[in-house]
Amino acid sequence: MEVRIGVQHVNRELTLESAQSADEVQDTIAKAVSGDEPLLVLTDEKGRRVVVPADKLAYIEIGEESSRRVGFGSASA
Repeated sequence: MEVRIGVQHVNRELTLESAQSADEVQDTIAKAVSGDEPLLVLTDEKGRRVVVPADKLAYIEIGEESSRRVGFGSASA
């Protein structure tokens, strides 16, 4: 699933593909925004960590979970 993170005073948004479910990502975000965690830490599909100070978050967009496609195109019947 794709996660887009807007950071205050930064022109570009951070985008990552996460293997976590939407609920897991939302729970992690909720902990950071509520003040329980000072940092938002998400891990992408390749194991890289994205760390953002929770007080600098502008917005977060969580994309829909999609099944992986195999091949060069999708055939629909």
